[in-house]
Amino acid sequence: QVQLVESGGGLVQPGGSLRLSCAASGSIFSISAMGWYRQVPGKQRELVARITSGGSTNYADSVKGRFTISRDNAKNTVYLQMNSLKPEDTAVYSCTFQVTIATSFGRSLNNYWGQGTQVTVSS
Repeated sequence: QVQLVESGGGLVQPGGSLRLSCAASGSIFSISAMGWYRQVPGKQRELVARITSGGSTNYADSVKGRFTISRDNAKNTVYLQMNSLKPEDTAVYSCTFQVTIATSFGRSLNNYWGQGTQVTVSS
């Protein structure tokens, strides 16, 4: 099995910064794409940022220029540096990994999710 553990959420004032981390552990053969999503109660979950195994990134228009996604393959970890935070960034942020695991039947590609971490931007 694979577990994703997130950290770094919290309360921050508008204009402030936070850094989220998400580390994977377990029977991992390889990790392809990593990403961060966010969700506000009553709204659909939206993609915030995504990074491929080759380092290509894409961002939601609402966070471009403010958020930066990065990964440390040696640590099976993805980061989300969030700067110039706005109240509308308030949400539960969840990480997701595309993980290939090795089983007795061969390799299997699956999506795994973190438990979610609350980010609140408020004065």
